[in-house]
Amino acid sequence: MVSLTKSICWKVVAKTVDSSGIGLVIYQKPTSESCYKKRSTQEPPLCVKEEANASWYAPLRQCISKLPSRDVQKWPELWPKRLVSVRPQSVLVDSKTFKKDTEKWSEIVSDVYLERLAVNWSSVRNVMDMNAGFGGFAAALINRPLWVMNVVPVDKPNTLSVVFDRGLIGVYHDWCESLNTYPRTYDLLHSSFYLGDITQRCGIVQVVAEIDRVLRPGGYLVVQDTMETIKNLESILGSLHWSTKIYQDRFLVGRKGFWRPLKPEL
Repeated sequence: MVSLTKSICWKVVAKTVDSSGIGLVIYQKPTSESCYKKRSTQEPPLCVKEEANASWYAPLRQCISKLPSRDVQKWPELWPKRLVSVRPQSVLVDSKTFKKDTEKWSEIVSDVYLERLAVNWSSVRNVMDMNAGFGGFAAALINRPLWVMNVVPVDKPNTLSVVFDRGLIGVYHDWCESLNTYPRTYDLLHSSFYLGDITQRCGIVQVVAEIDRVLRPGGYLVVQDTMETIKNLESILGSLHWSTKIYQDRFLVGRKGFWRPLKPEL
């Protein structure tokens, strides 16, 4: 382990051993490539060609990813200022677009989601945003006693770096595949103008079945979409014995019950 960490220029910043003989070491990754170039043996080598954010079905490689140069690398602000003053690095988005998105979600969440929709927010702790974008929905809920998992779909622009820069958590996911939710279910799933688009890639019934699996009994699905998509969802959720309500011909709130289909007789 010592030779390996030295070869990739990791620095030991803390080391200790407890009474049982178990050791703990904290390493720090370098912030520039100067150490890489000074190595007597270039092993493992620096990656020659790579896609900066390739992580979906990307095979592991025996090379070190290059670090951003100093003229583009800027550390985010300290919390909580970073939540609204992010410096996007991997996504081409200007400050006006980012500010407009933040203000939009702040207004929608405070005026609609928290005040007018049939959601008991006091029972909501675990939230998932199925199409997180810049993480504006999660940022607007920051003062609530809950946490949000921001999901960036693989068929949408790669905005995960912005989510991270804001101090939020997130993952990539293909909603045409099952989601690894172990070890928990969620209290509320949120989708904004996404479930209508996904029908171009896979069946909406299969996606709703996955939503039903991820959500706990008594949990909520909140959807902002076109009326065509909302009506389609209302029909599918009804077949699963969910209760549904539509607001302003734009928002759908579905609540999962305890109904399960009967097991077929053998």
